[in-house]
Amino acid sequence: MEQLPESVDRDILRHRTVAAIATIRETLGCSIHQAVDVLAKRHEELRRDRPGDFEPSRDQHGG
Repeated sequence: MEQLPESVDRDILRHRTVAAIATIRETLGCSIHQAVDVLAKRHEELRRDRPGDFEPSRDQHGG
């Protein structure tokens, strides 16, 4: 897979899914469905390798 910009990881870690998908599509020139698959794979990798870097979601804040 082509190298993704660091901004994709930042967006995933901040729960900014739409921004991450847009960047993935722009970088890879792929469909939304393909970008969602790439996002899911990268999300799993980040959860495994950098679990402490995720920002709390709104649900975790009670909002």
